[in-house]
Amino acid sequence: MSAIAYVNFDGCAEQAIAFYAEALNALEVKQVKFKDFPQDPNYPLPENELNMIMESSLVFAGGKIMMSDVLPSMKAVTGELVKGNQVLISLVIDDQPKLEEYFNKLAVGGHVIMPLSHTPWSSCFGLLVDQFGVSWKFNSDADQFLDRVLSTN
Repeated sequence: MSAIAYVNFDGCAEQAIAFYAEALNALEVKQVKFKDFPQDPNYPLPENELNMIMESSLVFAGGKIMMSDVLPSMKAVTGELVKGNQVLISLVIDDQPKLEEYFNKLAVGGHVIMPLSHTPWSSCFGLLVDQFGVSWKFNSDADQFLDRVLSTN
């Protein structure tokens, strides 16, 4: 299991990744843009969103951080990004029952943004804001997703 700092950006994740990779002497950088992932033909993304970062990870001597862009078309669901308040905690756990347990307990008194569900990028993914206003992201297989998409491009 990993608890990873996850930082959201408002369209500038690619520049942030480059900055943090250099500043932290990154050992490994992975990034996937929305255009790198098959799009749902029923819900195509606008052209301006296809080059935004869907998921990334940056490994450095002190640990790992993950970053992505919040799509303008998703802000009705996720809310507006407030600079200085775009960090969330990402739990990456292969044990799906444990992931569900944590999700259900942290959701008490909070707000579920996206219930745990199977998605094209994860076998179990969800988002919530807990009762203290802390944002949490749950993902059963974030690393496998990045590796799979990057190996096909």
